[in-house]
Amino acid sequence: MAEIAIKQIFDISKTALMRHGAQEWIADHVADAVAKSESVGNRICGLYYLESYCQQLITGRVSGAVEPVVSKPKEAAIFVDAKFGFAQPAFAKALPNALVQARKSGVATLSVGHAHTCTSLGYFTEQIACQGLIGIGFTNASPIVAPPGGKTRAIGTNPIAFSVPDGKGGVAMQFDQSTTTVALGKITMAKAAGERIPEGWAVDKDGKPTTDPEAALQGSLVSMGGYKGWGFGLMAELLAAGMTGGVVSRDVKPLKAPEGPPHDLGQFYVLIDPAAGQAFYERLAQVAEAVALDEGARMPGQYKTPAQAVEVPDTLWDLATGLAEQGRA
Repeated sequence: MAEIAIKQIFDISKTALMRHGAQEWIADHVADAVAKSESVGNRICGLYYLESYCQQLITGRVSGAVEPVVSKPKEAAIFVDAKFGFAQPAFAKALPNALVQARKSGVATLSVGHAHTCTSLGYFTEQIACQGLIGIGFTNASPIVAPPGGKTRAIGTNPIAFSVPDGKGGVAMQFDQSTTTVALGKITMAKAAGERIPEGWAVDKDGKPTTDPEAALQGSLVSMGGYKGWGFGLMAELLAAGMTGGVVSRDVKPLKAPEGPPHDLGQFYVLIDPAAGQAFYERLAQVAEAVALDEGARMPGQYKTPAQAVEVPDTLWDLATGLAEQGRA
């Protein structure tokens, strides 16, 4: 285990992406997302995804050379066609227009269509909050969740992210979570480590609760809170696919498979200007004060400071540096 600077993670990731066919400006945005995920301890969306990105650049499952196209189908609705490229550069292209419309109208939406998986949804809503707006995000993923009481996979882990500005250019609170009890990555990591999983995380292919990660991967994950989480998952499904033209979870192929069709996923964001409200920051302060009454209690994401360096397993760092040394096949 070695301690690696976040700047070095960014540099290695950017080089690896460019060596496998991504244009520099595109590699910049994707590498930034990888590095940011690592800086906040979200390795599932960080270096663990780098090999997949590089493999899929080579096979053409994701394009590293397309120019996203931004349009405005309605006055306060911004759409960007990622053209089967990465979500990060597409979002970056469209965000300035969405910010203008949200400040003008009080609320705006930003739809990213025909994109690669965005991995960490909070990476995007945080950018909205740092611009002084409330950011809410939705996306869907490959099918791994069956309806409560069922066994047939219908939707993905379908995360939702919510970021709130502090009025000073920072973030007052943020959560980014799957609508399942745990993210799929927790199951795959338990399998790799040879560990059992807690009961309540998943069911097997027959719809029965299981603590075996392999059986869970053959079965389905459980929605958080049963029908409550199932409802939120369906909301994310309809907004992410319906408002962007992306595919429904049922038609998404395994995200990390080197070959196959483009992900063709959508991400849907709502941008809200607190200035359109009556007392947003006053109420935010009151809520934060109430939360802080108990020692150790905090708002989600509060006091979270990105690390400047993190420990990375040797095998993972060797893989990343090896990808950076490879040339395009």
